[in-house]
Amino acid sequence: MAFALPELKYAFDALEPHIDAKTMEIHHDKHHSGYTTKLNKAIDGTDLDGKTIENILKNLDMTNKGVRNNGGGYYNHNLFWEVMSPDGGGKPEGELAEAIDSAFGSFEAFKEEFSNAAATQFGSGWAWLCVHEGGKLEVCSTPNQDNPLMPEVGCGGTPILGLDVWEHAYYLNYQNKRPAYIDAFFNVIDWKEVASRYAKEK
Repeated sequence: MAFALPELKYAFDALEPHIDAKTMEIHHDKHHSGYTTKLNKAIDGTDLDGKTIENILKNLDMTNKGVRNNGGGYYNHNLFWEVMSPDGGGKPEGELAEAIDSAFGSFEAFKEEFSNAAATQFGSGWAWLCVHEGGKLEVCSTPNQDNPLMPEVGCGGTPILGLDVWEHAYYLNYQNKRPAYIDAFFNVIDWKEVASRYAKEK
């Protein structure tokens, strides 16, 4: 069964002023749509057809660039849209807040480490908050459309928060000011969604 481009759970302009409507429209309808179409072409007629995206990525042949780039792009953007909300921002609560304090010392220390991972990712890529078995958290970054589910990326666990630092994610509004975009992202993080993913994966 072919993968489908998911609909957003909010309008293109719902995350303004932090992420502008035009960027959201192009990012979802052009970039994410393109990854979806190319992923379906890459797996059509292969033994990957019919498998979940998580299964495909966890067992990926990293030399298969078509599936690596487009499967990563498909999965990464699915997560990205889900962990943002017009009602986002603030800080996590409950179990996730405790896990962040345990792993990083404080929410502020986590924010600094995550922001640094996003800001220092050379070229295009992603910053991640991942959960490992037992609930331990880790911040890391990956180039291009790689993600922590893939083998040999030097960053493991299951992503529960991801930030796209490809220029197409922010350049219309922020130009070369990536740190300002990263800071704005914290105003739209849906911590309830992230906490739900943490509870499921820990």
